[in-house]
Parts: sequence; C-alpha cells; structure tokens
Amino acid sequence: MLAAYLPGNSTVRLAEVDRPAPGHGQVLLAMKASTICGSDLRAIYREHLGEGPEAYQDVVGGHEPAGQVAEVGPGVRRLGVGARVVVYHISGCGQCGECRRGYQISCTSPLRAAYGWQRDGGHAEYLLAEERDLLELPDGLTYLDAACVACGFGTAYEALCRVEVSGRDRALITGLGPVGLATGLLAKKMGASTVVGTDPSPKRRGLAQELGAVDVAVGGTDSELSGLLGDGADVAVDCSGAGAGQATAIRHTRRWGRVALVGEGGQLSLNVSEALIHRQLTVHGSWVSSLGRMAELLDRLVRWGLHPEVVVSDTYPLAEAAAAYAKADSGVTGKVGIVWS
Repeated sequence: MLAAYLPGNSTVRLAEVDRPAPGHGQVLLAMKASTICGSDLRAIYREHLGEGPEAYQDVVGGHEPAGQVAEVGPGVRRLGVGARVVVYHISGCGQCGECRRGYQISCTSPLRAAYGWQRDGGHAEYLLAEERDLLELPDGLTYLDAACVACGFGTAYEALCRVEVSGRDRALITGLGPVGLATGLLAKKMGASTVVGTDPSPKRRGLAQELGAVDVAVGGTDSELSGLLGDGADVAVDCSGAGAGQATAIRHTRRWGRVALVGEGGQLSLNVSEALIHRQLTVHGSWVSSLGRMAELLDRLVRWGLHPEVVVSDTYPLAEAAAAYAKADSGVTGKVGIVWS
C-alpha cells in the first residue's frame, strides 16, 4: 500500500509498504480522510523539532485520521467491518489516571504513542488502530468532518468548555488558521454573543468572515481591538501559537475574564502582577481534548447542523501529499486534507 512519510526539510516521501494485519484488540481501517495539522508542519514537516510527546519516530504521518473498518482482530467487541470511525490520535497506556479520565493526550507512560508521531498515522491506504482509540461517527457526519474533529475541532471544543463560553460572553480569537476557524464556529453554536477574530493574514481574515466563524476580523492592533471590545472580551482563546497573539489575547480580556491558550509554540513574556493577578484573570493551558469530550462533540455537531469540513479549503489524493503539505504550509489557506474516494 502507498504511505507518506515526513523526513523533514519541508519534504514528503512516498513509499510502498506492506498492509498491516490487526492483532488482539486492533482494527484495520481503510482510510477515507486524513487532514494536516499545524503541529505536523511546525514539528515534523519543516524539521524534526519535537521532543517527548512530539518526538517523530519516522512513522507514517498524519494524526487526524478517519476511515471505515476493513478488518478486525481477535478480542474486538464493539466495532464490526463497515463501521465508520474517527481516531483519537493518542494511544495511551490505558492504566494511568489521565487515561482513565479519557485524556490519553496527557499520558506520561513510555507506552504512550501518538498516531503519526510514534506509530503509523493516517497518510496511508490503511491504518492499524486500537479499538479503544476509535469513536463511531453519527450518520450526519462525513469522513472529512471526522478528520477535522480528530484534532482541530476537538481541541477548540475542549478550550471553549474550559472557559465556559455562553450567551453572556463576547469572545476574542487570536489566530484564524484552521483551529481558530473551528473555535469561532463552535463559540457561536455555544452561544457567544459576539466573536471577534484577529490574524495578520488578510486572506485568513476574509475566510473567517466568509464562513461566519467571526462577526468581525481585524489585524489585531490594540486600537482596533479596544474600539471593538471596549474593556475587553469575556473569554479569549489564542490559536496562533505565537507570543504576540498570546499576549494580545490576555491583554484584551476584561477583568475577571477567562483565557485559553491552545496554539502550540511561542514564547510569552509578561508582568504577572499587572497582566494576570491584578486583573483577576483565569488562564487555562488546554491541550487537545478527552475521548469523552470528543464523543460529546460528535453528537452536538449533528444537533447543531455544523459540518467541520467547511473549514477545508483544499483536498488532495495521497499521491499528491507533497503538494498538500506545501499548500498547508503556505499559511494562508483553511484546512488541507488528503482524501480517498
């Protein structure tokens, strides 16, 4: 079968590899959609920067997979051939406190392995997964919807639940890449009265407004945001992964407001007393999501009539994975996906 690897230096390597066979408790998926995440670009595609949980082990890339069950191994009890599923992209030890809470993302066991990072991911014709890492798709969602949920929309939903966004709130989103778009779309469904977004890219600002992810999108200067938000947003979510965006989110949140930092990377320097303590801010570091929260999101997307695939601007076949990554790395598109017919 064809598979795509990420050797660094902004390149993609295609190779023919053997189709895997499922072992005990494992499921073989025929891949249907595998989207590209900013973390793939930052820590693997450009150069192998990752350490610890982000250490890339030269496996098949892609940590946002969705597919159809093609074969099951012994001991599989919940899923059958033909089931439509999305992969929770961290396979944890299953025994630690974080795993038992459903937050395999935070598992610290040496047995922890992320799809597309330490074990083969979704950029291949077939993917070998643990049954416990899979969630069935509701009938109303597509495979491309599911791939978007696997990381981006799941991450956004977790952050919005942490800051408890509701109809009381004006929301600020810094960074309008795919995760920022997801955050805006979900914030509106969760009741936010106004959503303001910032991004230095005019194309991304335009796309955010076109999709209805924000009510208004600006470059992010202090004067622009003060004019729109007055004393600040009630909740802010940084999706930029840049120190400037993170500082903007904190600076333009009102007293007693809530902030979630989602975007990976960046260096943030601030006067803690002035920026946080004296303003009584609550700041959450929010890393991906839990398996339970992701299942909840799948159900709510159907009820809300929201299709995450609306943030996908470009799709490619697996054979054109190099072009897909180059497009995603341009920094001016929506989500980019690899899809199978």
